[in-house]
Amino acid sequence: MNIDEIYEKVNEFLIEDLEIDESKISGDARLKEDLGIDSLEVVDVVVLVEEQFNFKMKPEDFKNLITLDDFCKFIEAQVA
Repeated sequence: MNIDEIYEKVNEFLIEDLEIDESKISGDARLKEDLGIDSLEVVDVVVLVEEQFNFKMKPEDFKNLITLDDFCKFIEAQVA
């Protein structure tokens, strides 16, 4: 799976499952500050990542990811 496919899937679940406004989503958007992903939604994101990308992500992994780019590159490293 390439990085563009990862971005596509991530954008889809951010919009559909977390109801984040599409206009806020960009590579340099900060997950917490710009996209509003709080500690409760992190659990949802972890579950969605497991479903979409077939690997186990821990909530602690999310702590070190600042931007959407960081998040997608983390996923890419896991599925490569």
